[in-house]
Amino acid sequence: MASATVNGIDIYYELHGQGEPVLLIMGLGANATAWVMQIPELSGEYRVIAFDNRGSGRSGKPDGAYSIAQMADDAALLLDELSIHSAHVFGMSMGGMIAQELALRHPERVRTLILGGTMPGGPMSVMAGPRTIQQWIAAAALPLSQAIEAGLPYLYSDEFLETNRERLVQRALENAHLLPPAHALQKQVMAVIAFNAYGRLQEIRVPTLVLTGTHDKIVPAANSRLLAERISGAKLIEFPGAGHGFLVERAGESNAAVLNFLAQHRLQPISPR
Repeated sequence: MASATVNGIDIYYELHGQGEPVLLIMGLGANATAWVMQIPELSGEYRVIAFDNRGSGRSGKPDGAYSIAQMADDAALLLDELSIHSAHVFGMSMGGMIAQELALRHPERVRTLILGGTMPGGPMSVMAGPRTIQQWIAAAALPLSQAIEAGLPYLYSDEFLETNRERLVQRALENAHLLPPAHALQKQVMAVIAFNAYGRLQEIRVPTLVLTGTHDKIVPAANSRLLAERISGAKLIEFPGAGHGFLVERAGESNAAVLNFLAQHRLQPISPR
């Protein structure tokens, strides 16, 4: 656990494991704790770098507008601070937008690209319905414990919540102190709204894996299909019935898919055990 001053702000980051570097970029308002189901698995074979985006968690929350391009530059400069020339890059949700932009702005820094529950932005993206957006925003305005309870159905299936609700609520409460202030979250939202990589996706030349839950209420799965169609050679994996929180709900399957993909594209073969 450490921080580095990059792009004029302090960026919190964590390093786990050894091997080829894997950079994890989390989504809107979230932070490195959201990778809790991935870090133990990935760090068994790779050097994992997880960090909090500007405006989130333990990183700086500066005034002024944010952009996805700016956050991609943050990620590239963090790699510089860690003396890492290039990494496998895994972005989730807004983090997937940052990962796209990182691959476009700094292609030499990205060995492979994994895009989870994200979209290309712009008018061609498929947005959640206005009713869903209204209800999600209204839920966020509730008192903390109620907001957590109200937000869970937007992330997970009813079946998963039946047996995991209490655990999910408890974990959210434990990490509530890392929630971004309203002004920082709003700046991230505006960055997401302004993002548009649709017309540039064909410029991405690295091996790409696209992951989605078929019942994603926040970023509809049609966006992942669009990304897979537009990025040459990209592979799409869908998790039937899973929502936006498939990294938790389908942790075993999604981790296996990521590890299998990375194994196909690692520079050094795994040493026999």
